[in-house]
Formats: sequence, C-alpha cells, structure tokens
Amino acid sequence: MLWQATLILAVIDVGFIPLLAWRIKPLVFRRLKWALLATTAIFWSTLWIWALVNFWDSVYRYVFPDWARWLIPPAYGLLFAAVGLVFWWLALRCPGNAVVGFCLLGGLWGMITHIWAVYRGIVDKPPMLQGVDPVAAIVVAVFEFMFYWCIILSVALLLQLGRQWLRALTHGPKEAP
Repeated sequence: MLWQATLILAVIDVGFIPLLAWRIKPLVFRRLKWALLATTAIFWSTLWIWALVNFWDSVYRYVFPDWARWLIPPAYGLLFAAVGLVFWWLALRCPGNAVVGFCLLGGLWGMITHIWAVYRGIVDKPPMLQGVDPVAAIVVAVFEFMFYWCIILSVALLLQLGRQWLRALTHGPKEAP
C-alpha cells in the first residue's frame, strides 16, 4: 500500500511543484518568509494533533513516551518551522528554481524523519505496522513531505496575497505579489 501511495503522491508532486514554481516568482518566494514560517508552524502542529488524536494508541505510543504526547505538536510545529526557514534560506541560495529546491529539501527532510522513525521502531513495535517494508516507509515520505510543503507554500502564498489585498484596501496599492 505504501508503494501505491508513493506512486500517487509522486504523480501529484510532478504536477503541483511545477505549478507552484510557475506561479511563485523568485521575488515573491523571497517575500514569503514570515507567511511561510507561520504557515509551517500551524500546519505541522495541526497535522501532529490530528495524528496523535487518531493514532496514539495504535501507533505513536509505541515510539514516543506518554509524557510527550501533547508536547509533540507544538514542539514539532516549531521544529519544522525552523527547518522550513532553513529550507527557504537554502532554496534562495542554491542554483535553480527556489520553489523546486524548497520542495526537494522538504522531501529530503521527510526521508530523514522517516529514517529516524524506522530506527525508533515505527515498523516493528506497533502491531498495526508490523511487516511494513522499511524502505517503502522511507521512500513514501519523500513524496508525502514534498506534497505537504506544496500545501504549505500554497497557503503561505494565499496569506501573503490576502495581506497585500488588505493593505491595498486600507492604504492603497504598494507592491505586486
């Protein structure tokens, strides 16, 4: 099933990333810094709240201590926001399209986090995941996380555009998105 998810997510990413790269010009990407930071923190905190509410007993209690259950969402929200800021900075300094670089770095981060999860026993300890191919769990993360970072970029862009629209309403037009 993870290999099927990998294929589906890869197909989505192949369309989503070029669309964002076409829509988000370098200057716009540079201006997304704070919207991206806020969106990333909220996105990952919310995703982890959902994951822990729905899968604590069946998955996550096997790899995290009980005391960490409600610390994980805000901690990971802040950690991933910091990582997103580093990715934003790196994407602006690496050759090629910054949006593509940002999404690829996000995929690399997914691989790293899932390698860590496999090391912590995510495919061995929870009965629900026993027998899952560790390689599939790591590879799917690349495309899963690229998809998540595409969503984050999209929401950050909408927030930035909304902020500019409100500024234009109250102060007159200042800058193009």
